[in-house]
Order: sequence, then C-alpha cells, then structure tokens
Amino acid sequence: MALLSPPTYALQPAAEKVALSQNYITNFDFLNQYLPDTYEKEFERYGNRTVSSFLRLVGAEMPSNSDQIKWAEQGRLHIKYTNCTTAAAINADTAQFNVIDVGAITAAIRVGQTVFVQDNTTGASNKAIVTAATGLTFDVAYYEVGGQAVAGAGTTFTVFIYGSEFKKGTNGMVGSLDAEDDIFSNKPIILKDRYAISGSDMAQIGWVEVTTENGATGYLWYLKSEHETRLRFEDYMETAMIEAVPMQNVANAAIADGSEGVFYVVENRGNVWGGGTPTTLADWDTIVQRLDKQGAIEENVVFCNRQLSFDIDGMLAGLNGASTAAPATPSYGASYGLFDNDTTMALNLGFTGFRRGYDFYKSDWKYLNDPTMRGGLAAGTGAVTGLLVPAGSTSVYDQIMGKNAKRPFLHVRYRATETEDRRYKTWVTGSAGGATNSELDAMEVHFLSERCVCTLGANNFVLFRYG
Repeated sequence: MALLSPPTYALQPAAEKVALSQNYITNFDFLNQYLPDTYEKEFERYGNRTVSSFLRLVGAEMPSNSDQIKWAEQGRLHIKYTNCTTAAAINADTAQFNVIDVGAITAAIRVGQTVFVQDNTTGASNKAIVTAATGLTFDVAYYEVGGQAVAGAGTTFTVFIYGSEFKKGTNGMVGSLDAEDDIFSNKPIILKDRYAISGSDMAQIGWVEVTTENGATGYLWYLKSEHETRLRFEDYMETAMIEAVPMQNVANAAIADGSEGVFYVVENRGNVWGGGTPTTLADWDTIVQRLDKQGAIEENVVFCNRQLSFDIDGMLAGLNGASTAAPATPSYGASYGLFDNDTTMALNLGFTGFRRGYDFYKSDWKYLNDPTMRGGLAAGTGAVTGLLVPAGSTSVYDQIMGKNAKRPFLHVRYRATETEDRRYKTWVTGSAGGATNSELDAMEVHFLSERCVCTLGANNFVLFRYG
C-alpha cells in the first residue's frame, strides 16, 4: 500500500524571516507564539459577595424536634371595640349597642362596668355604665345630663372599659374573663444543593490561583466551584428565611409546603410603612406613635438599604446648626458635635442612630443593596427599603416544650435530635476526592438544611417599602 496524496505540510522553512505558517507555526496567534505576563491571583472585583449576616446579628438558632413549631403570644389586657352601632337618638338617657367588630363572637362587657363611648366621625363622647349584656349586645345608662351626645342612626362608635361601679349592698360582678392568647405556628422547609465534578477534572490544574470568601486557595478550579456552591447555599439558608411564603395555591400544594418568612409575617401581622423611606421627623413621629400602640420596645435596629440610610443621615444632618426665620424668632437645630475644621480631616457624614421617643440604631443591610438580590429590583410598589427589628428577647409559652421560655424576637429553629442534626448537613459521594462509596467516577458534594424562622411579636416590627 502506498500514500495516494502528497504531504500537506511544508518540509522547508520559508525564505523570509517572518512569522508565517510555513515557519513551523500553524493557526498563527501571538498568544500561542509569545508567553504572556499573567496575574495568577484571581482578582476579587466584587469584594465579599455573600449576603448572609442579618440573622446572625439579630437572631439565634435552636433545635426543634417536630414538623411544627407553635408558640403563644399575649393578647391585649384591656377591652375595646371600634365598631359598635346603636339606634338610640340624640339626648337619649339609655342606649343599646351591638358589637360588629370583625371576629367578635361575644362581647367581653359585663353589667356594672363603666365604659367610654365615642362617635367615630365627630369625636363626641359620653361616659356610661353597663346595665345589661348578652352576646354581642349590651345596654348602657349615660352619666351626663342630656344623655347621648349624638344620634346613633348611621353612626359607628368606639367603646372601651375604664372601670366599674356598684351601689352599696349589691352583689358582686357577674361572670369572669379568661386570658386569651394568640397561637402562632410555623413549619420548617428543606433546602438542598449539590456540586459534582468528574475524577478526571479533579486531576487537572490551571494557571489561575482561585480564592473564595471562606478561604479556598489553589490552582484546582473545582475547589472554587465547590466552595462557591457552599457559600451560595449558606446565603440561601438565610434568604429563604427572609423571603419564604406558605403555599396557598391549592393546585400546587403537592409540590411544596412553604413557610412563613420574616417579610411575610411582618406584612401580615406587623406594621408596614408604605411611603418609600421616612425622610422627616414627622415621618418618624408617625412610626413612634404606632410603636406606642404596640409593645413599646425601648431599643430598635433599622436594617436599611443605601437610600434609606442616606435619607436618615440627611434628616439628622439637616437638624444641625441654626436658622433664623426672623430676627426675633431664631429657630435652633440639634447640634451633633463640635470640632475644629482641618484640611486633612475626613468629615463623617453618617450616623449610627438617634433617639426619638425610642432608641433607633441604623445598620446597612447588604441583602437590600446587592444587585443580584433585592438591591437589583426597581424602586416601585412593594420594593423593600428596610426593616425595623426590636432588640432583646421576649417571653413566650412554647407549646412543644410546655413552659415559658425567653426567645429573641427573631430566631431560627432547625430540625435535630440526638441521632440526626439537620441544621447544616454536607456529605460526599462518588469514587473521587476521597469518597469511596460509589462506582461513579466523580465527586458529588451534597448540602441540606431543614429550618424555619420564628418571628415573635411581629406587631413590634416595621417593614419599610414603596407603595
């Protein structure tokens, strides 16, 4: 057998002293001909890319042995109804009221109790004593001369109890009231992730020295991918607790159960500021007045995005100095520091907190600034700008433990027993990378966590958002 065609390569170099394909170089490219200068160390152009820090700062983690976590929170101590109606006319000496508040089954008002009655429209009010009470209906007799201040037809009233009164020699109070708690619950969700690489690729090195936030270094590229999978999963363990919602779509109930994340709970049981960012003291006064009606927690931390942080700094900076509206009526601002100006001095224009009724501490929340997470969303209706979290802990009755316990307002419960801890599991399968439990010519790294977040006293939280 003989070769049937001439060779397609040149056996002699070209006469010209230039870099040609005939001069032993094929597919000519300067990167192939000349060795480049390389920066082997990977450049961290986005800095620390992780966003999980929120729950570490404000919460705690504790084990749970059940598919459901339940707790009881105290109800109000005093009794008030904001939607009561009566047919009694103006100047009537007595009146019969009907309680139409949503969810009311029986009015917790008893004979002999004294009540404050106010017209919800005009604010006109009366004081009265209860003479009869059955179900959602109660009768009153007015103390004031002239009787009922306004006509009852078409009007709703607010009624609250402020005391009681009994004549000499009469029987005591009829009936009693039992304490009523609000029972809340949440259930954990299972989070999973996986990283896989073949045994051959594990034996291959590159010229880039990789690095990650948790200390991975070296020239094996799979180390970077495995470590970034780990970092990503750790972030998701937190962000899932913030964003989780229960599965309410019946058609998809077989796919997932869902859970009650922080945002979901605060939107449904807490306070929502719907005007974007509070930029004036009047705005914060509105927030303080709402907190007065809740738990009145002395210290609070505002986790905010960059815009809310700037708005708070701008508001506080605007209070400094003094302005004069008229020579005789100077209006002084709030001085927040005295210093001698110097050309080499860096001026700090940021604030860490302020006191307005309560102490408010400010902290930037990376999750709300990161462009790959909440920070990349449009500043439209529903976009979150911050979250006010009460500091400290509260006492609740844990129905699983069967006793009162001190708990942070925000904490994570993870599934664990003496034989199985599902707080953060990771394991390796395959036949590469030290694993010898499978015939698969690869290394597979698995990640798993089963957890939920408990938001206690959600009425003390404030979610800041647009719209």
